[in-house]
Amino acid sequence: KIILPGVGAFGDAMRELEKRELAKVLRSEAEKGKIILGICLGLQVFFERSEESPGVKGLGLLPGDVRRFVTNLKVPHMGWNELIMKKNPPLFRGIDDGAHVYFVHSYYVVPRNPEDIASTTDYGGEFVSSVWRGNLLATQFHPEKSQSVGLRMLKNFVDMETGNA
Repeated sequence: KIILPGVGAFGDAMRELEKRELAKVLRSEAEKGKIILGICLGLQVFFERSEESPGVKGLGLLPGDVRRFVTNLKVPHMGWNELIMKKNPPLFRGIDDGAHVYFVHSYYVVPRNPEDIASTTDYGGEFVSSVWRGNLLATQFHPEKSQSVGLRMLKNFVDMETGNA
């Protein structure tokens, strides 16, 4: 299993992943079926491109884009907010619809395939807060900062077996 955490800028993260040849490793391991959990910026780099860094390619593990919030609310979106479950990935076992998790972000993902959406959250409009496709799971929120809900998700991740994601 791999955890791809991230805090920072899309372009800087992708340049470092490419420079260290980790982007190639991540793509290869994803293709082999290794379970990968992206967190925050780790979710965003799963996708093809971001408005934050025009011209910089993401990992392309999932089709779609990353966009900046356009809202009258404060950006970055920071603090506790609730999950609206769209699917029940193994990461969410034992987590109730409406559970609160902790966010810190100015950008959000727009998957091209709606079936990749695991949860959404409302912040001046609905945005995708997590995705799931096979062995790929990713959250815009920070499980490690989300108290008992986040600890349950991280335990779920540890307990997952390849083929059961």
